[in-house]
Amino acid sequence: MPNIKEATKVELDLTNPPMYKVILHNDDYTPMDFVINILMKIFHKTLDEANDITWQVHEKGKAVCGVYVQEIAQTKVHQVKSIAKANGFPLLATMELEKD
Repeated sequence: MPNIKEATKVELDLTNPPMYKVILHNDDYTPMDFVINILMKIFHKTLDEANDITWQVHEKGKAVCGVYVQEIAQTKVHQVKSIAKANGFPLLATMELEKD
């Protein structure tokens, strides 16, 4: 059997998936220590990062916790809401499309 090699040219046009910001919103009931714990547990922030984000939420009304692909952002939002609800807090997390 002959050994035949054929050259082919393949061009791929890869695009990155859309990214979503996960945002925590301020409320008058959720303690700052709880928010810091959420940021460290769910978003893997250091204590200093968690403190900074918590103060942004407190002072500006909301802050971005991270930017993820859609499925991961949805999971993080769900985790925040579930843990907050289980602990009796109204902490709100939302997600929005990151614009270029």
